Amino acid sequence: MAVSSDSPCYGETSRRDFLKSSSAWGFAALTAGTLMSDTALAAGVQKKETPEHLKLSLAAYSFNRYMQQSWPKTRERKTPATMTIQDFVRYCGELKLDGCELTSYYFPNPVSDDYLKKTRDLAGSLDLEVSGTAIGNDFCLPKGTARDEQLEMTRKWIDYSAILGAPVIRIFAGKVPKGGKEAEAIRLCQAGINESLKYAEKKGVSLALENHGGITSTPEQMMRIIEGIDQSPHFGINFDSGNFRTEHPYEDLKKIAPLAINAQIKVEMGVRGKEVPADIPRIVKILKDAHYKNFVVLEYEADEEPKEAIPVYIKQLRKLI
Repeated sequence: MAVSSDSPCYGETSRRDFLKSSSAWGFAALTAGTLMSDTALAAGVQKKETPEHLKLSLAAYSFNRYMQQSWPKTRERKTPATMTIQDFVRYCGELKLDGCELTSYYFPNPVSDDYLKKTRDLAGSLDLEVSGTAIGNDFCLPKGTARDEQLEMTRKWIDYSAILGAPVIRIFAGKVPKGGKEAEAIRLCQAGINESLKYAEKKGVSLALENHGGITSTPEQMMRIIEGIDQSPHFGINFDSGNFRTEHPYEDLKKIAPLAINAQIKVEMGVRGKEVPADIPRIVKILKDAHYKNFVVLEYEADEEPKEAIPVYIKQLRKLI
């Protein structure tokens, strides 16, 4: 997954030199098979033969409206939850997907090792890999109790991911605290990632920084963060197709695609301040042109009933990947 040093995407020499050295980080080695090796195999999950096409997964967040959120904190619901994380796994099995992304928010809090193992084994019984998980962290908080809690939660979910056999956690950077400066927020974010990355490496889990607003609203902001991250084959970018609210989101997605170790596809995009249908074939082509090799994860957030809309988009993605 090499990145050309003379790509038009990066204007500054330092950025080009940094990205040119990305192979030293091990990005090229982070194929679906190698991402799985340290975690799922250690957890006793049977490794599948890597198919010629990209593998397809679904994010549990697609059913956010029906699930109880308990992480990072309990969300009050107006109506009772009608779906559990294990119900979601069964649904992915019904769709005959390659994997399922088990978003951390919907696990019981606290969660037992036994529950994690049963969820992992349920996925395996349905011929599903756990493609990853996600946590709602904020690494831009200043030193203190709140920041310590974010780092502790991250370590917990690194441990839980290892049990689940989830090879990657998509992480957030955070946002500039009220009255703070972006440069300091970036420094704090870098420190939080580096501290967490050392622990993740020991557990064989990779961390994928998502373009999720705040100080990751543009590719240029993401590059500034990445320049301060320790070189590691367990770090990369989570490519979220719907999260750049920029003038030219497709061009900006091209800039981060070469560093992606996880990819989420959304069915809508914010273009010039408006939500419009995403050009999914164009998004998949961006990933393929960047030689992306890992899971393609549908994260459905549109208004239509998920169980009616998701199969339609899964069918489309199957043809494209």
